[in-house]
Amino acid sequence: MDIIDELKWRGAVNQVSDEPALRELLAKKSVGLYCGVDPTADSLHVGHLIPFMMLKRFQMAGHRAHILIGGGTGSIGDPSGKKSERILQTMDQVHYNEACQTEQMKKLFGKDNITVVNNYDWLSKLDLLEFLRKFGKLFNINTMLNKEVIASRLNVGISFTEFTYQILQSIDFYHLYKANDVQLQVGGADQWGNITAGIDMIHKLEGNQAQVFALTVPLMLKADGTKFGKTAGGAVWLDPKKTTPYEFYQFWFNTDDRDVVKYLKFFTFLDQATIADLAEKVKTQPEKRVAQKRLAQEVTEFVHGKEAVLQAEKISKALFSGDVKALTAAEIEQGFKKMPTVEVQAAKKNLVDWLVDAKIEKSKRQAREDISNGAISINGERVRDLDFEVDPAANFDGRFVIARRGKKKYFLARVK
Repeated sequence: MDIIDELKWRGAVNQVSDEPALRELLAKKSVGLYCGVDPTADSLHVGHLIPFMMLKRFQMAGHRAHILIGGGTGSIGDPSGKKSERILQTMDQVHYNEACQTEQMKKLFGKDNITVVNNYDWLSKLDLLEFLRKFGKLFNINTMLNKEVIASRLNVGISFTEFTYQILQSIDFYHLYKANDVQLQVGGADQWGNITAGIDMIHKLEGNQAQVFALTVPLMLKADGTKFGKTAGGAVWLDPKKTTPYEFYQFWFNTDDRDVVKYLKFFTFLDQATIADLAEKVKTQPEKRVAQKRLAQEVTEFVHGKEAVLQAEKISKALFSGDVKALTAAEIEQGFKKMPTVEVQAAKKNLVDWLVDAKIEKSKRQAREDISNGAISINGERVRDLDFEVDPAANFDGRFVIARRGKKKYFLARVK
């Protein structure tokens, strides 16, 4: 199976320009291609994986992948997918975000067949007259207005700054074509107009014989119609400080049965036979969530490494069983990040009083009743003794006490 056929099997192709010629070129040589991202935040999120998984597959197939960090374009803002004007970031923030995203990309793509570039390096050197005379002359306003990315904003308005984004992205393609022999740009479905504008510009500057191509991935929607990658808590980040590896693992593990096979194809490097076997298990043994577990393992390992997978599964098992005492303080920090949290003093205290003071129980009477009924566990141990003393220094480096009421209601007590 060639790379285009594999991408189609994985559901990763939305549109492709001149597919027969692109297939012929890919079969003939190692092709330079690129995908760009603007540094609008100090971390990538799972939505960014959609086009970059495609780039990764080309890299693994021996083609020359280029990652473009948009230090230049990111300073003005891409109007694609936005209903209103972006608020400009300071250049200090843009440069900080560039550095953070560059490090993340290096971790995901390694060193083989990969080049990381920053369009600030060439766009910042353009003067106004060169921009207008060399590039502006090549763009017809009527054609630009008909592009979906611009047309969708005409009713609410668009600044000249964001209007020029399409020209700057085209300059990127032209620069990489000339300097790095890049002939293919890949991106999300909303980038088709921008990418084809770049192709048109290259043909005007270099002639129609210049072989340059566009390939976009489909818009990723969940089975319920909502946008992939969004949760009640917001974006799912690749930075472990913003979304812990445990939360990241759980995001994938909680995938709907209707979506899991699609995600296995799109976000993992598993072969057809393995995915077919997992798809069968979704049909015959959905309650075991074998496919979801494999999806979570594969994507978490790709982004955070094998150790993060083992740690996420250790935390998951401890929370499910209630046996939390084997967890480290760092694992508690991850696994209990979104649990109800209280602050407690470091001094030892009778359990009844401790539960009431921590507002885990409403009254001493209720606390005594729950303790007597075996409904209270402290640090993974069920406590029935009304005279039991809670010692905050006893576990988790003296930083936490974990209380559980009933089977599922956890509380994280942070020691002051």
